[in-house]
Amino acid sequence: RGAGLRTPPRLPEIAMSEACPPSAPFFGFMGVTGAIVFANLGAAYGTAKAGVGLASMGVMNPSLVMSNVLPVIMAGGLGIYGP
Repeated sequence: RGAGLRTPPRLPEIAMSEACPPSAPFFGFMGVTGAIVFANLGAAYGTAKAGVGLASMGVMNPSLVMSNVLPVIMAGGLGIYGP
């Protein structure tokens, strides 16, 4: 054998059967993409709603602003760890 020459790995039999069509990876990755997109859209919406609430809390009762930062942090965590 020459240096750097390898035989390509063989696909399992299930990957070449009717149980796993060739379009399966596409739909799998589209599902992952959808989960990430919708989780980040929800996190953006939650951050916007929490930011508006935090701003109105700063106007109405400035002493409680720091205790109401938690929703903004949780919405950011949803964006990072959502899916």
